[in-house]
Amino acid sequence: MINKDVEKYLLKVQKPGRYVGGEMNSVIKNKEDIDVRFAFCFPDTYEIGMSHLGMKILYSILNDVPYIWCERVFAPWLDMEELMIEKKIPLFALESGEAITDFDFIGFTLQYELSFTNVLNMLKLADIPVKTKDRENLGQIVVAGGPCACNPEPLADFVDIFFIGEGEEVDLEVIELYRECKKNNKSKYEFLKLASNIKGVYVPALYDVEYNDDGTIKSFTPNDGAPAVVEKRLMLDMDNSYYPDNFVVPNIEIVHDRAVSEIFRGCIRGCRFCQAGFLYRPVREKSIDVINEQCHNICTNTGYDEVSLSSLSSSDYTEIVGLLTKLNEWTVNEKVSISLPSLRVDGFSDEILSKINTVRKSGLTFAPEAGTQRLRDVINKNVLEDELMETCSKAFNAGWTKVKLYFMIGLPTETYEDVEGIAHLAQKVVDTYYRCENKPKGKGVTVTISTASFVPKPFTPFQWFGQNTRETLMNKQLHLKDTITTKKINYNYHDADTSYIEAVFARGDRKLCKVMEKALEKGFHFDGWSDCFSLESWLELFDECGIDPDFYACRQREYDEILPWDFLDYGVTKKFLKKECDKAYQDTTTPHCRLKCSGCGAAKYGGGVCFEGR
Repeated sequence: MINKDVEKYLLKVQKPGRYVGGEMNSVIKNKEDIDVRFAFCFPDTYEIGMSHLGMKILYSILNDVPYIWCERVFAPWLDMEELMIEKKIPLFALESGEAITDFDFIGFTLQYELSFTNVLNMLKLADIPVKTKDRENLGQIVVAGGPCACNPEPLADFVDIFFIGEGEEVDLEVIELYRECKKNNKSKYEFLKLASNIKGVYVPALYDVEYNDDGTIKSFTPNDGAPAVVEKRLMLDMDNSYYPDNFVVPNIEIVHDRAVSEIFRGCIRGCRFCQAGFLYRPVREKSIDVINEQCHNICTNTGYDEVSLSSLSSSDYTEIVGLLTKLNEWTVNEKVSISLPSLRVDGFSDEILSKINTVRKSGLTFAPEAGTQRLRDVINKNVLEDELMETCSKAFNAGWTKVKLYFMIGLPTETYEDVEGIAHLAQKVVDTYYRCENKPKGKGVTVTISTASFVPKPFTPFQWFGQNTRETLMNKQLHLKDTITTKKINYNYHDADTSYIEAVFARGDRKLCKVMEKALEKGFHFDGWSDCFSLESWLELFDECGIDPDFYACRQREYDEILPWDFLDYGVTKKFLKKECDKAYQDTTTPHCRLKCSGCGAAKYGGGVCFEGR
């Protein structure tokens, strides 16, 4: 239902469809039948938030409960925000068109650190007190989850509850507890104390942090019965885990405008830079029949003619060829294309190629991550150069002429020789094209290499590693650019300045809450967008707050240091991560989970890949 105050101004903003709601499959409920209203807030634009699978799942699972109404809220773009402030229109939900000011829960998904300023700005736009201590009554409970909740401390002063791990069950348990507390006139503090004893719930207000003179953490102490360690939640039985049979169909084109089916969670590979590969252990697969049924239901109920098989590494699904065969039984006749967005170089077989050959040949994307074999061994990528060339050769002979290769710059132990290796590897891909006998006639090849600046992340073997300085990262980018000698190779690189701020908040502690509050006062938001990001402004802000950002981003940390996230248990032990870090510095690889168990700790959950074949 469109907000009437907003409707009269829609012609003054770009993309009015972001703000009108009313999409097919959106959920409208009678407020008289509702006990709990939940504002699901995505701290970015509509086009990005509507592409997010986690939001689709949780939106549906919450709305399947009769007494809960979950509504979607997105960050208004600059033009709409300016109008809302000028006309005194508070932030509103798309389903009802109503301000979220008096909703029971204000929930955020934290997908990347540069969205943190949008979280605070959205609270401000909603006229909701930003700090936890200023929201005294039972209501306006601010909750957050997602991958960045694995280090919640930079937002500890603002969020009442963090959901640690996967949210399908814990979200409902907390909402049910809230409903009971509301009926029994419990205080907000009583509710938070009770909630803290639900597995997967972290309540920052119940913990005290002390610091050493050098700024590192001295102690982290729970109070009022809160657990000393907060253990993540996860869904072990993916076949019986909730999955919606339809999605809200957007009114405007979004970033990933297609049906999505999740085929498994986790990753067997153990790439040492990859946070998701450790956070979501162990690997848990869905069966072919369940995936097939979910894909068909979603396409039927939304009208999409493309379905994407979502995972961290699609070709690692144990029966990927059988799955594609099953899907082709109906996708070919119904003219639905299948997308495999996460293919590994060593998983691109002739059988897979034949099954996706109906997809338009716009380009294939692979992620070698590093330009030399030595550095690929350091990061445990376990991809050989010959495998990349063989894969590209198959693709070129099958009609593809465009390849994208993703790399990182600034990885631990990286040298300028490793940087040059990126250009040399791309050149070998070009050369491979012209050696293919069955390459497309009369067409040239285009190889695009993209580099992102490495950011050390919590719960990875590189969490102790100090990020390269911005100057070093920029020098490496320019060196790579100078090393490329052909126009058949395009080079795109991610701004090192934003990666620096990302690293600060990825490895930060509660002292950064002061910076966040100042950032809100100064109007910082949409820091993931070049239109809004200013490193100079951030550096001035850190200086004003008396905080050295290098302390968080660039400082090499010792193994015995208490890390801001050490009280969280994602199933992977610190002992294992230290062992993997040591192996990285020895250029030594670790086999993936299906070849040999490395004892990471995730077997304690009693399911998934850890117990396959037993």
